[in-house]
Amino acid sequence: MSVKVQVVFYSMYGHIYQMAEAVAEGAREVAGAEAALYQVHELVPEEALERTGAKAARAKFAHIPFIEPRQLEEADAVIFGTPTRFGNMCAQMRNFLDQTGRQWAQGTLIGKVGGVFTSTATQHGGQETTITSFHTTLLHHGFIIVGVPYSEQRQMTMDEITGGSPYGASTLSSGDGSRQPSENERAIARFQGRHVTEIARKLKLGSQAG
Repeated sequence: MSVKVQVVFYSMYGHIYQMAEAVAEGAREVAGAEAALYQVHELVPEEALERTGAKAARAKFAHIPFIEPRQLEEADAVIFGTPTRFGNMCAQMRNFLDQTGRQWAQGTLIGKVGGVFTSTATQHGGQETTITSFHTTLLHHGFIIVGVPYSEQRQMTMDEITGGSPYGASTLSSGDGSRQPSENERAIARFQGRHVTEIARKLKLGSQAG
């Protein structure tokens, strides 16, 4: 039995892209799972991306296809990745979700499993509020929200600076973006991908048995 997982993200400098790769790796560890990465469309003008260095950074994942709202209907589980913008999701992700009105009206996303991961530039930059506020949109669509339970004890480490919470995986990029996702953070992301996929698989098995 195949379980289709989509990892849908926006990344400006590559931190969320690295986390998305880790999430997909975890999802693929589940028997029968297919995990595909997609990015949402950019809104920042080209000249601004070039001036800030984001254009060069984004070249590393330019091969990742862009997703359209209708494609969400094909998935059993969708795990979203967004950087934080003042404690909320980024405008690019909000723009994508705001185009899912038809899916909401027709109820085509009800019962799908969903999760969220994020990145901030500081330790207290709104990681948890970004994820929990994202959950509101998923609930309106009827998603079954899955986080990171404390069986993943790497989120409890006190030996280093690290992201990760029961709401979802996360990383810290530092103010200048020089810090990259740590192994601990990537491991939590892999756990999230695997955990969401395992639950989606059980739900799909149960629906087929019924």
